[in-house]
Parts: sequence; structure tokens; C-alpha cells
Amino acid sequence: MRSNMGSTKMELDQAVRSVGAESVQEDREEALAKVEIWRYVFGFVEMAVVSCAVELGIPDLLEGRDHPVTLEDLASATGSDPQLLSRVMRFLINRRIFKEGSASSRGLPGYVQTPLSRLLAKTRGASKASFLLMMSSPTMMDPWQYLSRYLKGKVSQPFVGAHGVDFWGYGAAHREDCDLFSLAMACCARGAMPALISAYPEVLEGVRSVVDVGGSDGTALRILVEACPWIHGINFDLPHVLSNAQKIHGVEHVGGDMFVHVPNADAAFIMWVLHDWEDDDSVRILINCRQAVPPRTGKVIIVESVIAEEPDHGADKLNDAALMLDMCMMAYTNGGKERTLVEWKDILDRSGFASHSIKPIPGELRSVIVAYP
Repeated sequence: MRSNMGSTKMELDQAVRSVGAESVQEDREEALAKVEIWRYVFGFVEMAVVSCAVELGIPDLLEGRDHPVTLEDLASATGSDPQLLSRVMRFLINRRIFKEGSASSRGLPGYVQTPLSRLLAKTRGASKASFLLMMSSPTMMDPWQYLSRYLKGKVSQPFVGAHGVDFWGYGAAHREDCDLFSLAMACCARGAMPALISAYPEVLEGVRSVVDVGGSDGTALRILVEACPWIHGINFDLPHVLSNAQKIHGVEHVGGDMFVHVPNADAAFIMWVLHDWEDDDSVRILINCRQAVPPRTGKVIIVESVIAEEPDHGADKLNDAALMLDMCMMAYTNGGKERTLVEWKDILDRSGFASHSIKPIPGELRSVIVAYP
């Protein structure tokens, strides 16, 4: 009996310790949650303040300097109130956008670039400044106010709820917003294209002509043709999108509708377009791309994000960004989305492709998908 009682007491003590450990863990998680929740309450602040710095031109003013720029000089160059600017810079230093240094010639504290702020300098090839300015514009922020109403079926799309017309119709009627979108797509192309060409040059083997479907201002093709001068580029997009496109050596601009026809070439290239469209529309576009390339030697080169099949709870920063982009597609498009490997295979099979490969582009949010007729 005593042995049984002792055993029961040991089990009870162990149970109490277990409950206590669980309670401590719950208390720790509760405490962390109370801190972390403020990231979501004030989440918009980071985008707004970084956009402010870009609009003031601060990353460009600091670019290429061999010594820190003082607050006085930065305020003078941007036409800003020094006290207000110092608070903005304090916030951005805390976010590692800029950092402090000593202006040795005058002995005053100053500001210098970081790898993050260099990506916001408009003069740099891989700059994300235009993309940031587009995403933080009132046109792109207003649809988020309609997201819950969209989920409840009270509006056809968040973007339509905000503006009364879909994204493409709005762009056709608002030249300034259309131009900002083109600049944003160009800055993305300047980052992705060199990385793609460097990592996977075999994708372009045997290719003498490329049609860029939805190529906007032709930046992607310009980079491609400069790297591979034997390739003839066809920049294909809606006529109003191409109306201000600059002349590019080795590239011709062709207006048209990808849902109707895609110009013939050895390869069709389509970057960050299919995620704008739901599956049936994407299949229509892909079929037209497949029909535009030679049946035996042609290829369709797709540059898009690929969502991980299993959630990683933010551990993979690029996958986390792709999930945020998926929410953007929900807010801005009619059925557009980021896709998993399984979802990509489904629409490629439905489009009649015999095979395909998918490889991540190093350091990029996107992968290259090569589909063969």
C-alpha cells in the first residue's frame, strides 16, 4: 500500500511540475504576444516612413558619399524641418534603413547608407524605390479597406470597391498611375533579370527571338538583349501601356491582347503576369504563349513566385514575402494569386505543356519556370 501511495505521490508531483511548466510557457507566450501585437497595430508605419524618406530623396542624397551627412545638411538638401527630420531618421536607424556615423571634418554626427537603404536609391539598378512608392500610393492603399467586405461577398473586388473599376481599367484611365506601375515593374525587372541570366544561362540556349508577354516599358528585354545581343526582342503589351515606351536597340514594341494572340518567337517570356489572373484566365494566356513558340524547340519562360506547400510561420523570409504578395493579389485583382508547385503543375498541364522545370532565382522572390510544348 505504501509503495502504491508513494508512486501516486510521485506521479502527482510530476503532474504538478508539468502543469507548472506549461503555465510558465503559456505566460511567456502571452508576454511575447503582448509585445508583438504592436507590430500589427502600427504595421503601416514602416511603409509610410520609408516612403517619406524615398520621396524626400534621402537614399539618393547619401548614395556614394565617402563621409556621413549631417542632419543640418540633410535638412537643407531636402527642404525639411531639422527637428522633424531627426525623429524620422531616428525611427529609420532603429529599423536599420540608415545608420549613424561621425562627420569627421566637422565633428558632428551624421547619417550613412546601409544595404537596405541602397536598395531604395533610385539611381541604383536593383532599386525597389518605385515599387515601394507604387505600393504606398493612395490608389493601392485604399482597396485594403474593402478586404473584409470582399470576403463577405459585399464587393466584387477590393480594388473595384475602392475605385469603381478594376485595376486594368483604372490604369487605362489614369496615366500617372499607369506610369508608376510601369516604373515599379521596371525596378523589379532590373533586379530579377541579371540574377536569372547569371544563374541559369542555359534557359536562353538556342533562342534567337523572345516575346515578352506583358513586358510593360521593355526594361526586361533591354537587359536581356544587352546581355545576349544575338536575341531579337518583341515587347508585347496593351497599346496604352506601350504609348510612352522608349525606343530600345534590338527590341520592337508590339501592341495587342495576350488573351487573343501572342506574337511568334523562339521563346515566350512572361514575368509577374500570371499571378494577376485566376486559373482559367492563366490557362488561356499560357495556351497562347505555347502556340506562339515552335512545337519542338520552343519554350515558355515564366518568372513567378512559388509558395511553399507547408507553412513555415515566417521562418523563410522570401516565402513570407510571397504570402504577403498573395494578399496583394487578393486586394488588387479578380482571382489572381501566388501558386504552389502543385497549382503551377495543374495550370501548366491544363495548358498542354509536355514538361516543365522550376528553379528558384538566387536572392529573388521569384522562381524561373520553363515549360516545353
